Amino acid sequence: MRDAWEYASFVVTALALPFAIIFFALEQRKERDNEDEEAYQLLSDAYNDFLKVVLANPDLHLRTNEALSHPTTEQNERAMIIYEMLISLFERAYIVAWRERMTDVEARRWNSWDDYIRDWCRRESFFNALPLLLRGEDPQFQKYILRVAEEERGTVIQLV
Repeated sequence: MRDAWEYASFVVTALALPFAIIFFALEQRKERDNEDEEAYQLLSDAYNDFLKVVLANPDLHLRTNEALSHPTTEQNERAMIIYEMLISLFERAYIVAWRERMTDVEARRWNSWDDYIRDWCRRESFFNALPLLLRGEDPQFQKYILRVAEEERGTVIQLV
């Protein structure tokens, strides 16, 4: 009888242990996916909050492609502060969401940010402010956004 219990114990261990390891790995992956989704949602919410700031400053014409003609000193200052908020958000998204090799889900999430960045780089006033905005930012992010800006505008930007 004792041998039967030992044999049963061995069988349970041999079958249950791999199953437990697989289950643990799947749960860990599910948890990472949930954390990634939460980070993406927080970034999306931050971008929506940023757009509210843009809407609250219609006199700056931030959503137009042409720079504001004859802006006041106060308008220039507000625009730069808003652009600093935006570049900070873009850098955060880059650091959190961009990967050299991405899964389909990661690539789909990143492509949304790439679209936002490209859209803003096409805007003359944002494009012109990039040399100042990128000072002190992550070097990899600088390279990325400068490449995107060049692709969108056809002009090379030199950092100051």
